[in-house]
Amino acid sequence: MASKLVIVESPSKSKTIEKYLGSDYQVLSSKGHIRDLATSGKGGLGIDIENGFIPKYIENKDKKKTINELKKASKDKEVFLATDPDREGEAISWHLAQVLDLDLAQTKRIIFNEITKDAITKAINNPTHIDEDLVRSQETRRMLDRIIGFKLSTLLKSKIKSKSAGRVQSVALKLICDRQKEIDAFIPEEYYTIEASFKEDKKEFKANLDKYKKKKIDIKSKDEADEIISNLNSEFIIDDIKTKTTNIKPRLTFITSTLQQEAYSKLNFNSKKTMRVAQTLYEGVDIGSETVGLITYMRTDSTRLNNDFVSNAYNYIESNYGKEYVGTYMTSKKKENVQDAHEGIRPSNLDLTPASIKKHLTNDQFKLYELIYARTLASLMKPAKKNSTTLILLNNDYQFSASGSIQVFDGYKKLYGKFEKSNDVELPSLDGKNSLVSNKIDALQHFTKGPSAYTESSLIKDLEELEIGRPSTYASIIDTLKTRKYVDYVEKKFIPTEQGKLTNEELTKFFSDIINVKYTANMEHELDEIAHDKIKALDVLTNFYNKFEPLLENAKKNMEKIAPKPTGETCPVCGSPMVYRQGRYGQFEACSNYPECKYIKKEPKAEPIILDEKCPKCGAPLVKRYSAKTKQEFIGCSNFPKCRYIKPEPDVIVENETCPTCGKQVVIRQGRYGKFKCCIDYPKCKTIIKDK
Repeated sequence: MASKLVIVESPSKSKTIEKYLGSDYQVLSSKGHIRDLATSGKGGLGIDIENGFIPKYIENKDKKKTINELKKASKDKEVFLATDPDREGEAISWHLAQVLDLDLAQTKRIIFNEITKDAITKAINNPTHIDEDLVRSQETRRMLDRIIGFKLSTLLKSKIKSKSAGRVQSVALKLICDRQKEIDAFIPEEYYTIEASFKEDKKEFKANLDKYKKKKIDIKSKDEADEIISNLNSEFIIDDIKTKTTNIKPRLTFITSTLQQEAYSKLNFNSKKTMRVAQTLYEGVDIGSETVGLITYMRTDSTRLNNDFVSNAYNYIESNYGKEYVGTYMTSKKKENVQDAHEGIRPSNLDLTPASIKKHLTNDQFKLYELIYARTLASLMKPAKKNSTTLILLNNDYQFSASGSIQVFDGYKKLYGKFEKSNDVELPSLDGKNSLVSNKIDALQHFTKGPSAYTESSLIKDLEELEIGRPSTYASIIDTLKTRKYVDYVEKKFIPTEQGKLTNEELTKFFSDIINVKYTANMEHELDEIAHDKIKALDVLTNFYNKFEPLLENAKKNMEKIAPKPTGETCPVCGSPMVYRQGRYGQFEACSNYPECKYIKKEPKAEPIILDEKCPKCGAPLVKRYSAKTKQEFIGCSNFPKCRYIKPEPDVIVENETCPTCGKQVVIRQGRYGKFKCCIDYPKCKTIIKDK
């Protein structure tokens, strides 16, 4: 019987680890957080602000069974807490210790960045203790988010009917709205370029007008362009040919944000999907002979790689590509922070090449694993080299230039080239030539381009550069903005909705001191400093609250309340105007005199349509009905309620999405309460994906 208990976060991870540790160990999972702040007390915050920001925690209702199982299993056993190696994971370990009544001084905390036998064994043999400073950092972040989220959301709901606000979410919305203002305010200006076309030695190329009498030239109108062309002849004098060798360095191994950006641009994965697929690669995949974690932990800010891996990678590169491809290990110059406990995202075993295990992976898993594998190895390879040539041509005091390049050494592109577009254009050899004859000279019309709307990739890039939030939270931030209908995602670009614009305007008007880039980034630094025991959590919370509370009181008094929109009808009960209201199930029409008058207009009941089809259970005719609850049509038995048969709708296959539990196809299925997204193997695989 097992004498030691290891507690991890996810069930799939527990199965993998248990195989490595043997019969002396039992491995169970907490299935994420087991406790959270209560929603009781003053303002429903679950925080005693007056007595020093004391949090009140309650066990999550859906974790009662899990907690009882863990309590029973931990009795008389040596417990190892093996939650994820980040701020949230440290907090989960601390909460487990509290609920299971474990001694913090005696309980062992084990940390690993990859789920392989060597990594797990090493972690078990080198346990540490819960980092209480890191826990305080997470607890402070949670309380800040609760105070802002609860108090601002309550205010916005009552004043402008917005659903929520958040410390980081609202700053992300501000970035999107500010960008849209720039786009709306931009006025395009016309300009022209002049392009000369050539064909030499069977190679076609173009040269563009740069200067006139050695001064940069700007062409504002077609008349100017036509006049310039009238001053040109077809013969161009070769003034200079410059050639230089350029090194193209490989990019560093992935961190969370760069993985999300690259997966978006190269694989068309949104950030939520990228993290979901990466989680399955990290937690373990059955590759036939064993179940193994294929990548290191996917929530990291660091590009660091451990020395053993780098050494193995150099040997692998030399063996498979040649000594000339072995590069130099580099890391980011960016200031390291609390999350740098982990390595960059890399494969856990270089012998497990994407091609060798492709048959064991889903299509999405293979694509992402191949990208991570190639990026990591490429980061340790030599730069690619190309010869770049610049050709300067003269024609009646007008200077034209043409550029070309040719790759002379592929370097890291030997492996990563399939993920990068090449724009190389080779110029012809011009040895012995003094002039060239153009076969065509064109004036091309252009308009200046304003800023582009944010994509997922560019928003994540800016959030990271501005140090807003953490890479591990970007996917949930974006998901919240979509779910709250603050933004529409049109042609892969974020466009703020009217409600999103209104929310941003009111937050900017009343809370600009805290809902801004600088304040939010500074808050992240303070959370890091709490984790390093450089400042006290109470000081951070007190300073924030003293700044926030007066702003909130001012907004309560002065933020204008938006009245519901009239429908144009009058209430049949009291004669007051009818208005549109928003409820948890969507928009409805009700009396404006609520709560004195509680009249709500009922939707007209749709008559059932009898179909030329019999019920397979009782033989009665089937009918098409409309469900007021789900707002959808369905086909059921006309003998209802005696016969409750409902004809199932065919599954709709969801492209490019796989079940996060078993890796099978995901479908949209019709249930008794409406459509839902689930594993194709449901109910055998009980995975239901929350997705509107």
